[in-house]
Amino acid sequence: MREMVLAALSESARLINEAQGLTDRVAQAARMIAEAFTRGHRLLIFGNGGSAADAQHLAAEFVNRFLIERPPLPAVALTTDTSVLTSIGNDYGFQDVFAKQIKALGRPGDVAWGLSTSGNSPNVVRALAAARGLGLQTIALTGADGGECKPLADVLLAIPSKKTPRIQEVHITLGHVICEMVDYLLFQLPGEEVKA
Repeated sequence: MREMVLAALSESARLINEAQGLTDRVAQAARMIAEAFTRGHRLLIFGNGGSAADAQHLAAEFVNRFLIERPPLPAVALTTDTSVLTSIGNDYGFQDVFAKQIKALGRPGDVAWGLSTSGNSPNVVRALAAARGLGLQTIALTGADGGECKPLADVLLAIPSKKTPRIQEVHITLGHVICEMVDYLLFQLPGEEVKA
């Protein structure tokens, strides 16, 4: 058992260290979100299963607070309205549960942030495609090589693994880093130079 624990922790730590190679893209995602908020636009976040929980977690960090006291920021998790999700799933299919919400709520200048550990979740792919078609900016947080999400993402953050739990561990770390950077970009001390 001890070896299993050490192996899991070592693999997670290795992937987080490898994510340092995504530094510029993480900063780009943070700038994209901060600029959208500055211009009165919203962040729409979505994913399935554990990624749905991560989407809700990150939306809460923006709407409530992260590390500093600041005004609430307009982020919406598209994973939380069971009536919307089940009606779309029943009438059109599960593959459309996020795309229809993007079409209803998204406006040019908003940011659509999809989470898919495989990069191939049909409902995440369709939502990113819908967002692109409507003039939203797109971020994809995936595993492996980005899968079908890759060509639909203005910013692709792909974790080089096929193990869902390890990918999700890095996803939430990068999500927290992005939250911290957005706070810094929007609410930095007066006169302090932005280093992001």
